[in-house]
Amino acid sequence: MSKTSDLSQAVTELRSAAQSLISVADSLNDLFSGGIEVAAQLEAAPEEKPITLEAVRAVLAEKSRSGFTSEVKSLIEKHGAARLSEVDPANYKALLAEAEVLGDG
Repeated sequence: MSKTSDLSQAVTELRSAAQSLISVADSLNDLFSGGIEVAAQLEAAPEEKPITLEAVRAVLAEKSRSGFTSEVKSLIEKHGAARLSEVDPANYKALLAEAEVLGDG
């Protein structure tokens, strides 16, 4: 092979290697950019723990002991139940929010 042919082949191989490096760099950039976005979303929106019947019962019992028994009963009925154990767990958050303001005004 001549020196020109060797040089041409080396340039071709260098360009191929450069394209491979660019492709790897782009892939890594996409991978880590997505990872950072996911991590940021996880930090921004911490997972809310479900509210348990026991937690609601503790708050309502305290309100009842503080003299708001009839108001507590009305709140339970407002959420479609005759007693706390019949309240839909999906309503616990709202029920707690309403109970926490009893006596504040």
